[in-house]
Amino acid sequence: MSERGPVPALPVPALPTRVARFAGSWYPGTATALGAAVEEASGPEVARERATALILPHAGWRYSLRIAAPAVARVEVPERVVFLCPNHRVPPPVVAAWPEGSWQTPLGPVPVDAELTQRLLDACPRVSAGTEAHLEEHAIEVLLPLLQRAQPQLKIVAVVVAEPSYEGLAEIGRGLAEAVRGLGGAAGEVLIVASSDMSHFLSAPEARRRDERALERLLAFDAEGLLERCVSEQISMCGVRPTVVALEAARALGATQVELVDYGHSGEVSGDESSVVGYASAIVR
Repeated sequence: MSERGPVPALPVPALPTRVARFAGSWYPGTATALGAAVEEASGPEVARERATALILPHAGWRYSLRIAAPAVARVEVPERVVFLCPNHRVPPPVVAAWPEGSWQTPLGPVPVDAELTQRLLDACPRVSAGTEAHLEEHAIEVLLPLLQRAQPQLKIVAVVVAEPSYEGLAEIGRGLAEAVRGLGGAAGEVLIVASSDMSHFLSAPEARRRDERALERLLAFDAEGLLERCVSEQISMCGVRPTVVALEAARALGATQVELVDYGHSGEVSGDESSVVGYASAIVR
């Protein structure tokens, strides 16, 4: 018998955890307050339907929840959700998927869907594994509790999308569709969420005019036309690139239409219509 005693186990490396950086500021910091806000903003209960994708705004809940919550309330939120968000914090171009671990919210941790994330990485070389672009980015975190409350068993794929070209975005969309199909499940078992606000810091009439131009292409299910219009007409839809990826993936997965749920702007809350941010929510099915 050895007198050295048992060999100590090596420490298991901790999986990366994305802390809730904006809880208590951009959205409520407690589960109770969060739930009350969602209940109030969601409106009357309606029958939920399957959807392939959602387009949702990501501003502070004071401004955007009234636009986002009714759209979420209308769809069946499956256990698997893919979040696609813009890049506000690090130099572009970057397309980065949080590889594993979890994201924290006031409702508790949300595990990263490591299997689906790896399938996406395998299907699309333009997407890399990484956490840096996510650390200060708010556009997924602000929406995460809203989806988590609708689906307590939620697990996510989280991707920052700042690919400049339509061709690259379309390739990412096709790769995402391939990754989803590779799971072998039925349609509707994965929901894609594109995170975007609309025009920024314009007068309310000008913001609405420009946003209607972008929404025209969105509702026509014209991903390439949406990107071209936002670029050529300087429409500051910050999540146009994640939205293009979502539309391309949804089309590849069999979706055929986009429905606008609601549109509004920050001036409707603040009372200042001289410089507003626009918000829209839409369902892709």
